[in-house]
Amino acid sequence: MTVLILVLMLISINTFIVVNVITDEAVNTVKEQIDVSVYFAYDANDEQIEEVKEYIGSFPEVTEVKYLTREEVLVDFKNKHADNEDILASLEELTDNPLGPTMIVKTRDPKDYSKVIAALTIPEYESIVEAKTFGDTEKAINRIHTITTQVEKFTGTISILFAIIAFLIIFNTVRVAIYTQRIEISIKKLVGATNWFVRGPYLIESFVFSIVSLAITYVLVVVLLNIMDPYITIVFGREMILRDYYSANLLFLLLVQFASVLFLNIFSSLLAMRKHLKV
Repeated sequence: MTVLILVLMLISINTFIVVNVITDEAVNTVKEQIDVSVYFAYDANDEQIEEVKEYIGSFPEVTEVKYLTREEVLVDFKNKHADNEDILASLEELTDNPLGPTMIVKTRDPKDYSKVIAALTIPEYESIVEAKTFGDTEKAINRIHTITTQVEKFTGTISILFAIIAFLIIFNTVRVAIYTQRIEISIKKLVGATNWFVRGPYLIESFVFSIVSLAITYVLVVVLLNIMDPYITIVFGREMILRDYYSANLLFLLLVQFASVLFLNIFSSLLAMRKHLKV
């Protein structure tokens, strides 16, 4: 029962880790899809456009400035509306390309886009910049954080609950073991055994509990990651997100979890033995 509770506690901790990994991946995916599209006027010349590109590209928050010529914009427009025959027919009726050049800007953080838009909203650029569009995905990111925060609170509460249950089980198990062996312990104390000599077997037992529970949890987590990763790949389009994370941080995760379980075991055992060693 002790090992089972410790395994459940470790699984809840790993659930917390998985939620964090998926959250970070979701937020990064949304951020990668955010950009500001700057639509230049039909008659904007190359010098004016180059000036705007250099101006925006000089911002430390800006990571990428992509420029699309009128021809590239037209091709992209046709591809997006390939299923709409009316729009394509209307374009065929025109003798010239009606679309102007476009500049796509990406920043390090979604909050920086407002600065880019503000920088373009100046009188000098009113004649060459027709429109600026920015998909407000900050709400989507905030919604992801809200959902995952609630899930993290739930998994954190479950982890604490299993830790408390594990503490009580180990505490009572050691108390019962000491009570049933009180005569043997009395004899050991009478012949000169120290308290630490008496504690030894129980501390070794705590160490064994920690090793066994961590080994079982590791096997279960590996199986669960192999099951979950294909579904996460479908959502994010990147393979082995969870397995890559665990592979890169395996030693750290194992050490932290082992130390947590070992501390819980030893603390429970020492607390349970404190009273019953006085025999």
